[in-house]
Amino acid sequence: MRLSRIDVRGFTPVALAGNSNGGGVSKQDQSFSYSLEVGNLANQRSITAWLLLGLVSLVAAGFFSILLVLARTPVIQGLVPLLDFFRIALVTHVTLSVLIWLLAISAVNWSLITSSENVIWDRLSFLLAALGTSVIIVCPFLGAGDPLMNNYVPVLRHPLFYTGLGLFTAGIFSHLVRAASCWPRLKQELTGADALHIGIALSTGLTALALLAVIASWLNLPSTMGGQIYFEFLFWGGGHIIQFSYTLLMMIAWVVLANASGCRFDLTPRLTLVFLVFLALPVITVPFLYVAHDVTTAGHRIAFTELMKYGGLSCLPLGLAVAASLWRAETPEGEARYLRAALVSSLGLFAIGGFLGFMISGLDIVIPAHYHGATVGVTIAFMGLTYYLLPRLGFGKLPQRMATWQPWLYGGGQLMHVAGLAWSGGYGVQRKTAGAAQGLDGISQTAGMGLMGLGGLISVIGGLLFLVVAYRSIRSREKN
Repeated sequence: MRLSRIDVRGFTPVALAGNSNGGGVSKQDQSFSYSLEVGNLANQRSITAWLLLGLVSLVAAGFFSILLVLARTPVIQGLVPLLDFFRIALVTHVTLSVLIWLLAISAVNWSLITSSENVIWDRLSFLLAALGTSVIIVCPFLGAGDPLMNNYVPVLRHPLFYTGLGLFTAGIFSHLVRAASCWPRLKQELTGADALHIGIALSTGLTALALLAVIASWLNLPSTMGGQIYFEFLFWGGGHIIQFSYTLLMMIAWVVLANASGCRFDLTPRLTLVFLVFLALPVITVPFLYVAHDVTTAGHRIAFTELMKYGGLSCLPLGLAVAASLWRAETPEGEARYLRAALVSSLGLFAIGGFLGFMISGLDIVIPAHYHGATVGVTIAFMGLTYYLLPRLGFGKLPQRMATWQPWLYGGGQLMHVAGLAWSGGYGVQRKTAGAAQGLDGISQTAGMGLMGLGGLISVIGGLLFLVVAYRSIRSREKN
């Protein structure tokens, strides 16, 4: 059977043919293979360290999430003795499950492109980030309180929390600079791996831009400002920018998972790279946004909201190409089963979260419904990438059935969670509240939040299952 593929280098059809039994793989086919290799021993150790840090952050975040779900679930919420701990738990949970987990997996990706060895630099970066994470985990139990519920990086107004956040940021920035120094060259003949590596390198630039945006906001904030509004303005610009980096790395994970799970992903490496660059293009407006609006004005907030809302549509070309590859996909077997499950779950939740972003019209819980869908979509993609990398790092085989069910369970629970939030938000239930403060006066609000609570509990089980799968793979190598 002959298939036609468009080669964007010359915009001419390139015929690809296999042997009569479909088992032949041509040299052209191999160049279109989108896989990530772990590289040398130094790469393997760096990838493993950052991956384990991400897993540890999820373990801790899972503990705090149990408190959150119980504190917002009807009937049960009145039995929880730590209701006053809700805001502290929420700040810590968000910091661990969003900031630290996503940046740790970003660091995993960056380690994949560090071709040169520099063990001292790698260890220093990781130790700084690991120490910062440890401080953030324990500080709520060492007296850190005074939670501020600002967006993106909510904080505990306490020196311990600031110290942990500063150490982690220093470690991430150090590793970012290390990866950027190994920026891959743009070759005339690109392979699939080349396109993915350049895309990963591009994410270092996006993350650096997000950090620069935080610094620019800090320099322009009045010294008399304090409290929650200060941190809201401080992280607003950078928080929106870094979403493009996470989305870029999620798209790279989608391509890898599609390739590894038997999907027919037909884009050439050059066109794939064009779409990755296109995804990042909206951030070129950032310097103009800082010049046009003072960081404390409504114009600044609206400009970055619009940037993410409409600029985020730049992910559509590559996202649709991945989705289209599923229609012609082979039936998955073995490893491909759980990689395909992660891909489909991630793609579906991210699409729902993106759609809900256009439905936001106030300060109700449609907002967390939107970012839970989008952020969990990224998280499931990173979970799938973890499943992909563990055997390639020398760890044992994953328990296939458990690893296949986990994305469906976690994604399905989050879908219920998002649906409950969106439904109740339509009735005006406000965000960042718990207990009686939610104002559940009608059966519709109560039913919606009940669905949210049930979905949250199911997703917690799915999250714990992910950790069990990873643990069994890691422990399997230890036994060997």
